[in-house]
Amino acid sequence: MALGTPEQSPGAIRVSADVLTDLVAKLFAAAGCPDDDAQQIASGLVEADLRGVWSHGVARVPGYLGRYRAGVMNPRPDIKITLDASAAAYVDGDNGSGLVVAPKAMRAAIALAQAHGIGIAGVAFSNHFGAAARYAEMAAREFCIGMVFTNASPALPPWGGAAPFLGTSPLAFAAPTPEGKTFVIDMAMSRIARGKLKFAAARGESVPEGYALDKDGRPTTDGAAAFSGTMLPFGEHKGAALSWMMEVMAGVFTGAAFGGQVANPFTGLDRPAETGHTMIAIRADVFMPRAAFRDRIGQLDDRAKALPKAAGFDEILSPGEPEARRRAQNARDGVPLAKAVVDDLAAEAAKAGVAIPF
Repeated sequence: MALGTPEQSPGAIRVSADVLTDLVAKLFAAAGCPDDDAQQIASGLVEADLRGVWSHGVARVPGYLGRYRAGVMNPRPDIKITLDASAAAYVDGDNGSGLVVAPKAMRAAIALAQAHGIGIAGVAFSNHFGAAARYAEMAAREFCIGMVFTNASPALPPWGGAAPFLGTSPLAFAAPTPEGKTFVIDMAMSRIARGKLKFAAARGESVPEGYALDKDGRPTTDGAAAFSGTMLPFGEHKGAALSWMMEVMAGVFTGAAFGGQVANPFTGLDRPAETGHTMIAIRADVFMPRAAFRDRIGQLDDRAKALPKAAGFDEILSPGEPEARRRAQNARDGVPLAKAVVDDLAAEAAKAGVAIPF
């Protein structure tokens, strides 16, 4: 059985994004987060669900709250930003949620880019930050090209290995575009998001062949065996090499944990994660006027879409366009939630003494 989407699962419902955001914010406020931080975490998670990236959406709520309860993530971090060079900032996340730390880092990089043409922020002592596209798009909205690097807990082997060592470590890129167009890349180095493996394991679903090894290093299609085993990189040695790059850019470079040291956000409840990120913003008009950049990237999109279509394809989509379409639909129809996710949210609401509105 292939991995299903939330709306395809039995008992799934749709919930207004505003209603869902309000509930999730209340859960994080009840866990001790300041109201502004709780709202930011909730908005980041719901935004992922709106875009159809459900593995990084509100399904993550129990895992994040579990880290607060275990005392291995700080609900009230004192995030410190220092300027280490004219266009480079260092961000100490004080073990706060990545969904709170990473936006501050990207805003710092954007401010430096607006002053110098390019800005970079290196982040240490952070945690899982949800969907990486969120931060790249922050830069694009300010007419900057945004690049986002992060490392993650061990999930992939180096090419030829059979044990988890490298993170799935998503890379994101976004550029400003004309109205009605999009250019956003957000991709993990694995064949599948780790969160999807976790939920496949919970539902007893299978995963496609070539996605994972079991704990003994043998290929498996069993979701539970895959989640407890080792994920495989996309593109074989090429994806594995990019995972090494992410460890350098987000772990070694920033002073964060690296090379198998980042704690697993689901199961590593014995210590802080010490995740690292690097945010880069480049002003898109450093070499030409804004209007010229928009025109050129619009032409890129138009030329690509005018090409002949391959067999089985009705249209050519730009990076980020499928997610933009899903976001528009889900904003209109409501965020799809699998029954298991609704049950998890209800259980967390009961612990927090918060009424669930659906």
